[in-house]
Amino acid sequence: MKVEIWSDVVCPWCYVGKRRFEQALSRFAHADGVEVVWRAFELDPHSSSHPGGTEVGPDDYAQRLSAKYGSGLERGREMVASMTATAATEGLDLRFDRAVKANTVDAHQVVHLALERGGPALQDAVKERLLRAYFTEGEAVGDRAVLQRLAVEAGLDGDDVAAVLAEGRFVEAVRADEAEASALGITGVPFFVIDRKYGVSGAQSPEVLLGALERAWSERAPQLVMTGGPSATADGGGADGEACGPDGCAL
Repeated sequence: MKVEIWSDVVCPWCYVGKRRFEQALSRFAHADGVEVVWRAFELDPHSSSHPGGTEVGPDDYAQRLSAKYGSGLERGREMVASMTATAATEGLDLRFDRAVKANTVDAHQVVHLALERGGPALQDAVKERLLRAYFTEGEAVGDRAVLQRLAVEAGLDGDDVAAVLAEGRFVEAVRADEAEASALGITGVPFFVIDRKYGVSGAQSPEVLLGALERAWSERAPQLVMTGGPSATADGGGADGEACGPDGCAL
């Protein structure tokens, strides 16, 4: 069974969703038969990247939120505090005070390279490394030199990474992922597609994700059924889970 996860490496709910999915998978009786593939989704394709070594003020992320939502700095701080507390319940240390603004197309290229070179296991290791780098360590994941170093730490060859980024070898693959997301009606991430039959929107609980895995395992048919959102079925799981979209993250 194949699970494709659309996400971005600068999306806090994607990091939380990754942990919750890992919990669900650890409880799934057929976990050994599940292939997990990460798909690209850029929250802000037009965003600029700040270089490695950029100084970040303690309220930079809160200011970005307040500017996006027009809510004022104090509200931005409250949103950051709420997201930080939620992530902590999943064992994640989110340091928004260190987050360096980044365009993520190159990060997605590296994630694609990992899948090609080492399959889902290496891709997951690279994805995890980039999420931790951005959210906990304050790394500039839009800086190619930084990306190369992080990718090597996760198991990729540095020269290979440098060549891929210089050539833009996987840009078309990234755009294809994003076009497919649009075709599937995906407007926010994380978004889980299970065997091209079931869709789970947002960072749902491990129980919801486990239920989707179990149902997809028992009912193999080529139709996507939404879990969450206005198109959810009566037994599909209710409202959308928390997610990030082009207009921002629901912190």
